[in-house]
Amino acid sequence: MTNTRIPRRRFFRAAGAVAVAGMGLGLTQGSAAQTDPGSAAPDPSVSKTPRFFVGCCAYSYRKYLQHGPMTMEDFIRQAVALRLDGVDMTAYYFKSTDPGYLDGLRHLAYKNAIPFSGAACGSSMVQADPARRAETLQDIKKWIDVTDRLGASHLRVFAGRLPEGATIPQAIGWVVETLKAASDYSGKKGIMLGVEDHAGISQNGATCLEIMHRVDSPYAGINLDITHFIPTPTEDAYAQITSCIPYATNVHIRDVFDDGTPVDMDRVWRLFARAGHKGYMSAEYEGKEDPMTGVPKLIAKIRTLCKKYSSV
Repeated sequence: MTNTRIPRRRFFRAAGAVAVAGMGLGLTQGSAAQTDPGSAAPDPSVSKTPRFFVGCCAYSYRKYLQHGPMTMEDFIRQAVALRLDGVDMTAYYFKSTDPGYLDGLRHLAYKNAIPFSGAACGSSMVQADPARRAETLQDIKKWIDVTDRLGASHLRVFAGRLPEGATIPQAIGWVVETLKAASDYSGKKGIMLGVEDHAGISQNGATCLEIMHRVDSPYAGINLDITHFIPTPTEDAYAQITSCIPYATNVHIRDVFDDGTPVDMDRVWRLFARAGHKGYMSAEYEGKEDPMTGVPKLIAKIRTLCKKYSSV
């Protein structure tokens, strides 16, 4: 039998989503790109029907998770109260990475019918020193193993901030080097890696796309936070969101941009719906109001839009 490697772009179009099977907990997730940036026409085999799920990042409750009184077990129970479809397990707040602790979280989530939409670690790949890049790769591999133990199918990582004296092309090269190796490792476990467009070099849509094109892996995508892109003279935030949707893995939702400007949430959902996106639209609350009252309000907005634009 001939071993034929499927090109990455054809993989995305044929699959209809960046989807991998969780270990009994994770729902299928990802994005279906109807028109790949480099393709001439949409693939007719890809469903254009969007499917949106209501999620929430543990980071939304950081006020209570950082030093108590909330635990990650409490967060799972809160997800039940909020009627969420899934939760993003921000690893900053794990009590440990011991197998027994992780197995306990997974079992509690199963008993409460709460899938893990993914996990999130703070590893940043913009490292000028080769030794530091090697350390970062090992750290990401560790969190891939944690994600696998949880039964999730997605891990959020960061690109990082530009060091003094470095250039954007250099930083992109460092990220590509690390992400290639990390996605080779995560792919063996069926786990997606999503680079968040967070503070640093990834706050530009074109940079995110260059990283994706150069890594060229079906297990690497963009953990798309709709609020972090910095407008340029040629592309506002909405244009950059649109260009990155074909590579979106998980989506993080706030209702204000970093500069305080309100997000046109309905416009954002229309962009994802038009692209046939399938996946979690997860609240990542950072408002001034107490999370106990602020998060449910943001969740209510997300739920209304998911119901409006989703097929389920």
